[in-house]
Amino acid sequence: MRSLDSYRLDFLDYLYDIRGYSNLTVKSYNETLQSSLSKVEVSYENELLSIDLMAYRLQIASLKPKTIARKLSTWRSFVQFIEQDGIEVSLLSADSIKTPKTLPKPINHSAILEALAKASIKERMIIVMLYTLGLRISELYALRLNDMTQEWVRVVGKGTKMRDIPLLDSTKVVLDEFISIYKPAVYLCSIANKRLSENSLRYMLNLAFKRVGLRATPHQLRHSYATELLQHDARISDVSELLGHSSMATTQIYTKLSSSMKLKNYQKAHPLCMDDDA
Repeated sequence: MRSLDSYRLDFLDYLYDIRGYSNLTVKSYNETLQSSLSKVEVSYENELLSIDLMAYRLQIASLKPKTIARKLSTWRSFVQFIEQDGIEVSLLSADSIKTPKTLPKPINHSAILEALAKASIKERMIIVMLYTLGLRISELYALRLNDMTQEWVRVVGKGTKMRDIPLLDSTKVVLDEFISIYKPAVYLCSIANKRLSENSLRYMLNLAFKRVGLRATPHQLRHSYATELLQHDARISDVSELLGHSSMATTQIYTKLSSSMKLKNYQKAHPLCMDDDA
């Protein structure tokens, strides 16, 4: 069984190279793990790795809730990475705490177009599917060819909740080119009979945006999709359905409107904000 510290080093490389996290974010993950590895209780019996964070939680109990939640999230992500190595892990005392939800930063539309212009067909397929359908990376990974028609894509989201999303003509052009070149058999994200992993999809997305000097995540493209829809007068109820949210309250947090959009909506809705001709 490898040491947790050796996994830590591989985990940091994974965050930077595959997930596309910034140097500052990777440094934060590293500081959390380095400062806590000596505090957690670790045992390995019957091929089960057990990690108990209770002593560490007591040490950080006086910190702000958001800081505690971030540190616990780091450990949960770290354990998920270890499990990719085929190790069964039991993480104890890692229950999260409630914190105000924060928003991912959307990517500017012009930056997305710039990345698309320099991307390979594989990279273009990933970008347009995430940006024009608002998919989660897991949903793109799971998408089958028979889930798509000429006009619609049927997506199975969280909790096996299904939703149908319109397929743009421009997206269909990219899909047709990708399929004609790489000939996926069952799953879209395949090259011939070899399926691409979620990590491979993230890596290719990261490469495409590195060329234009940006770091981008699949979640940012999903947020950009929702933001663009709302900025162009889509109803929040429709956006919520397209995103596959179970509650519209989630969409309201996820799709923060800009000040200009709020002003525009206010001027359209308030009875005293009338045109000069009225």
